[in-house]
Amino acid sequence: MARRFGVESGIIGVTAAAVVSVVVAGALAFSNVGGPSKAEAEGVGQQKAKRAAAPVDSSIAHASDRPGRSLNITIDDGPDPVWTPKVLEVLKRYNVKAVFCMIGPQAEAHPDLVKKVAAAGHKLCDHTVSHNTGMGSKPESYQSQQILDAQKMIEKAAGGTQVEYYRAPGGAFTPYSRKLAADHGMRPLGWNVDSKDFEGGSVSTIESTVRGELSNGPTVLFHDGGGNRSRTVDSLNRLLPWMQSQGYGFGFPKR
Repeated sequence: MARRFGVESGIIGVTAAAVVSVVVAGALAFSNVGGPSKAEAEGVGQQKAKRAAAPVDSSIAHASDRPGRSLNITIDDGPDPVWTPKVLEVLKRYNVKAVFCMIGPQAEAHPDLVKKVAAAGHKLCDHTVSHNTGMGSKPESYQSQQILDAQKMIEKAAGGTQVEYYRAPGGAFTPYSRKLAADHGMRPLGWNVDSKDFEGGSVSTIESTVRGELSNGPTVLFHDGGGNRSRTVDSLNRLLPWMQSQGYGFGFPKR
């Protein structure tokens, strides 16, 4: 009888363990309804951490990341629903990538254009919220709001694509603004050649200005916002093939 009881006890024990396992599994499954598991939550946290931009150099960039005879094309003050698509067409025609320095509210108003710029392989740059060329004399709290709010607007409009540069309006950098931008993954971006396309000169004047200043360095400034940019579009259509004929390639500013 003892042996018989032992066998039956074993059967009962196994059955009880199975029942407990089923109950525990059901409880775990029920606890996961409507929410992620701990592993899933940790995975999301890791993905968010990966998206956090690493700090970069806080000095003002001018040099190109492309070796040899190279230029960096930069486009400011957009995106603009009229002129940005036209600039993109010209860049595509000559297989040139550029940095688009965007104003926060403009990006927020035209997320389709921001996504189009990013999808074409161009880089994004923070050009503040208000484009205040006197922001260098403003309090640090103002500078922070202008830079970080614009970064959020642009990255949201872009669907999460990172803003890699910061260009102060009118070059109004401060040690504080440069460090703030760099700590948030945006390399301060200067320029060597000012096309002065915003001054209303003729296409020939813009072209002559750029050609005459190329010896100053590789980073060239144009605009796709802030007014009628038909002269900019025409100038790019003439300058880009000329630059290529002179042996120039095109890169991005060093980060």
